Amino acid sequence: MSPDAPTRAPLRLAGFVPFSTVDRPGHLVATAFTQGCPWRCTYCHNPALIDPRRRPGATWSELLDLLERRRRMLDGLVISGGEPTLHPGLADACRDVRDLGLEVGLHSGGAWPARLAHVLPLVDWVGLDVKALPDRYEEVTGAAPSGRAAWESVRLLVESGVDHEVRTTVDPTVHTRDEVLAIGARLTAIGVRRWVVQEARPDGARAGWVRRLDRRRLSDVLYDDDLPGVERRVGV
Repeated sequence: MSPDAPTRAPLRLAGFVPFSTVDRPGHLVATAFTQGCPWRCTYCHNPALIDPRRRPGATWSELLDLLERRRRMLDGLVISGGEPTLHPGLADACRDVRDLGLEVGLHSGGAWPARLAHVLPLVDWVGLDVKALPDRYEEVTGAAPSGRAAWESVRLLVESGVDHEVRTTVDPTVHTRDEVLAIGARLTAIGVRRWVVQEARPDGARAGWVRRLDRRRLSDVLYDDDLPGVERRVGV
């Protein structure tokens, strides 16, 4: 790392991967996973990232060293979680990456709309998770006020003009076909440009939820001809 590189640690990292082609579609990126999340989603496949007090698995300096060495091979960095907006240093982290000439992608559940709005001018792309209709969020996240915050984040993201993708992971233990269709209609009305529905996967999820899932798939919730033009991600 260069002598004038930052010595602070703006993000508490669980770890990072040097190359990814899936965390920002159409781009080759490195991906950082921040430690800590305010929600306990039913289908969470990496619950080790939830506790913000867990010992970090990597340092910000290590990640910047990687980015500096590989910046000619990468399009940018995606900051994922956990929930990145949990961390007060997120804006500084975005600036560090941009100083290297790399783009910044952000994965978020929209838990803190004001914090998301603060960093939107510093990111090039956002992957925002919308988990349910507002009054049904608690059934997915375990947090009663989460729906209002998440949908406010959607509005702020659309109004910002930042390139984005909104994703809904369909949980057959919670979601019905009618609810998923209603989520899509509401997102379209807000002005979301790209919406993706994802299949909940049992790998790494809590054993109790896996039992309730009982091998059900996205195709057990949606008909094949539902949502024409909407990408379905399965088995990833």
